[in-house]
Amino acid sequence: MAQWQTLSRRIDAVAPSATLAVDSKAKAMKAQGMNVISFGAGEPNFPTPDHIVQAAARACLDPRNHRYTPTAGLPQLKQAIADKTLRDSGYRIDPDQVVVTNGGKQAVYETFQILLNPGDEVIIPAPYWTSYPQMVLLAGGRPVPVLSGADQGYIPRLEQLEAVRTERTRAIILNLPANPTGAIWDDDLVAAVDRWAMEHQIWVISDEIYEHLTYQGAGTPYPGALVPQVRDQLIVVNGVAKTYAMTGWRVGWLVAPLPVAQAAAKLQGHMTSNVANVSQQAALAALTGGLEDVEAMRSAFALRRRAIVDALNAMEGVTCPEPLGAFYAFADVTGLLNRPVGPQGTVCATSGELAEVILEQIQVAAVPGEAFGAPGCLRFSYALADDDLAEGMRRLGEWTSV
Repeated sequence: MAQWQTLSRRIDAVAPSATLAVDSKAKAMKAQGMNVISFGAGEPNFPTPDHIVQAAARACLDPRNHRYTPTAGLPQLKQAIADKTLRDSGYRIDPDQVVVTNGGKQAVYETFQILLNPGDEVIIPAPYWTSYPQMVLLAGGRPVPVLSGADQGYIPRLEQLEAVRTERTRAIILNLPANPTGAIWDDDLVAAVDRWAMEHQIWVISDEIYEHLTYQGAGTPYPGALVPQVRDQLIVVNGVAKTYAMTGWRVGWLVAPLPVAQAAAKLQGHMTSNVANVSQQAALAALTGGLEDVEAMRSAFALRRRAIVDALNAMEGVTCPEPLGAFYAFADVTGLLNRPVGPQGTVCATSGELAEVILEQIQVAAVPGEAFGAPGCLRFSYALADDDLAEGMRRLGEWTSV
């Protein structure tokens, strides 16, 4: 590019998605014929349930789905999201509070664009989903991470959140169950955060995308159910991607107080307009079709969760708290750093270097903790085939034991 062809400072300040980068590199190596086991991608390895696919196929043939719909979504889908909120979260919302988005990621992005002015701060418990701080930056805000380590089970204490609160604090984002750790906060902590946010006039953003993927009797704590008064300053983001194995369909939503929902629809009208109609019809079939397929998928994840956590904790230098939700194991690998590891005696100073080394030497792909605000860790998705999981853990176990 010529010297004058500069890009905006806004985009230069944003880091690329580390999870997508790892997945892309793993796929490129596979295309070259390498037998790569990838623990990188955050998507179920199951097909979308057949009744959803069939509903989409029928929708393709209906000319009504060949046109624009209201920007905020199909009315019948918004009603289904309201019904689903009552069923799962336990409280009523009006369909007008719903905006259907191009995946949950757009719902989060729009939320920050609506709420933040330059310099506003967002508290982000860490380890966090890699896109949260980048989206805050794109909205002109300042991300304020609060790191809780493996010794805390990756769960913060309220006093840690209070310690970083300032007069510029505008919002806090909760992701329960959490990506990348699978951690679930108990009801008392979530309720305490609700009340703290109300006291200090802080928006609560609740990312509930993994709500149905919980284990060992754990449940998802819904901020809007635990403290009903917080709903006036609560924005819920969600979608069909993880629950129904629909990552490629790109349907999410936000639920917010009516003025916020109206602002989101206004913004979306200038960004993408409505979500693809066929995808909306597929999401409608998902939300109205029961949770039987979800339970079958969750049961498979539960077995993989046990297998990967046991395998990681059996490795010298690795500690992995037990995740109670999502489909990730987040391992503390500081015991593998700054010493010779593997047959070649490689010394890695960071978990980022370690991730590169294991990909190159044993063709196992994991995402380094730096992407999630937690250096010294690796994220392993167990949303992959059982045989691949076993083989990947075998390779890593043998490599770390040399």
